[in-house]
Amino acid sequence: MDVLDIARWQFGITTVYHFLMVPLTIGLGILVAVMHTMWVRTDKPEWLRMTRFWGRIYLINFVLGVATGLVQEFQFGLAWSEYSRFVGDVFGSLLAMEALLAFFLESTFLGLWIFGWGRIPKKVHLAALWAAVIGSIVSAYFIIAANSWMQHPVGVTMDSSGDTAKPRLTDIAAVLTNNTALAAFSHAIVAALMVAGALLVGIGLWQLRRRKLAGQPATDVDHQVWRRSVRLGGWVSLAAFLAVALTGDWQGKLMYQQQPLKMSSAEALCETEAPASFSIFAWNKLGSNECDDVHSITVPGLLSFLAHSDFSTAVPGVNELQDHYSEVYGATYPDDPARFGNKAGEPVDYQPVLAVTYWSFRLMIGMGAVSAGVAAYALWATRRGRVPVSRIGVYGSLLAVGAPFVANATGWIFTEMGRQPFVVVPNPDVPVAEQIWFFTAQAVSPGVSAGEVWTSLIALTAVYGALAVVEVGLIARFVRRGITTGDGTPTPTGTPDGPDRADSPDGAADDVLSFAY
Repeated sequence: MDVLDIARWQFGITTVYHFLMVPLTIGLGILVAVMHTMWVRTDKPEWLRMTRFWGRIYLINFVLGVATGLVQEFQFGLAWSEYSRFVGDVFGSLLAMEALLAFFLESTFLGLWIFGWGRIPKKVHLAALWAAVIGSIVSAYFIIAANSWMQHPVGVTMDSSGDTAKPRLTDIAAVLTNNTALAAFSHAIVAALMVAGALLVGIGLWQLRRRKLAGQPATDVDHQVWRRSVRLGGWVSLAAFLAVALTGDWQGKLMYQQQPLKMSSAEALCETEAPASFSIFAWNKLGSNECDDVHSITVPGLLSFLAHSDFSTAVPGVNELQDHYSEVYGATYPDDPARFGNKAGEPVDYQPVLAVTYWSFRLMIGMGAVSAGVAAYALWATRRGRVPVSRIGVYGSLLAVGAPFVANATGWIFTEMGRQPFVVVPNPDVPVAEQIWFFTAQAVSPGVSAGEVWTSLIALTAVYGALAVVEVGLIARFVRRGITTGDGTPTPTGTPDGPDRADSPDGAADDVLSFAY
């Protein structure tokens, strides 16, 4: 592989790994804040214990998410310097706002929440958590706004005054209110709630079954902790699934306007159809990217509805769009080895990898449906105080915790891989002469060798693998331990934590750091 391919693999691996933690941090943060709010309002011990237990999981994931996220910025400068130079005027403002406003708010108030147990008034303590959660949401918005600008560049003009032409930010409001960003952000937030809901359902059902088989009573506080967790996670997952479908429909319609080749590739729609059929299952030459030899089982007219809200409008096919893009943006890369490396003068294939776009799109939808089905099962199995003991049902629900993670990851893979060969996609809403685009082939750092990128790829993959073991190990440790007091010992059956901070068995004040770790 050349430098471009290795650099893309490196960025893809590290980014998808980091993004596994992002939705859990956002979604679980919201739910922990709701739990803490319910404890402050009702003073019921089960809400306090829920806050403490799920808060630990939230903090572990937050710390690992920060550690893995730092690598992304370094990659921009090391492996993608030409890309950084091109988008710097836009990204500089967005990433600065994310760091100075959102991340500062998030990290500062999260620290206040960790160290504030029993030391500041309850409502101020609660407000600190909500501030941290809001900070993480705002942080996500700035990052998504930056990504959405690459998908649909707005608010800029092309500046050719320097050595190389590059976009200059002229309207930050247009960037922040980009319809692509609004759709992607709403979709990402509700998808994050699906992740958190699935975690509550899977772990809660496992703990309920574990307690029942051990003969523990269904009347104590800890039982209520797990039952409430399952019920809360189940309802949140179902509501989030409906919201994901609505926001996904909005996002899909925008993609058909802004990046039609991505969406036609996701359906393996080779030729223009009116009405267009939705593909359920495709086979034959999908893996070899030969669109003309792909066969599908389809639902007539459904793709036209998803694209245009009616069952008759034509949807352009991959072959027609490939010809259109070649005519407008060039059939070959410019013959400039200094900027395009070994791609210089080569034909441009505007068609994304069919197998990736097609199956990642279906995995995203399918895994979301699995998560919703498990949530419905959990709500049914725990109705009227019931406790499910079926190994298949409970362990299947625990395994299904991974379903929304896969849905989120494949959704981003589809979004990013589907825009190739562009790293900044041209905006079709403006005349071609005013459009701004940037090929991925010209985005990689020119002074970096394949061996250097291979070294960093192997090193980062190894480090990320070790961090994965650490995170899974820590979470598994706290899940097996269950509900604990501040010093880490299991709570006596039926005994609630103290009103604001638990005391250790010998009567000494709880070490506040024990809650964080």
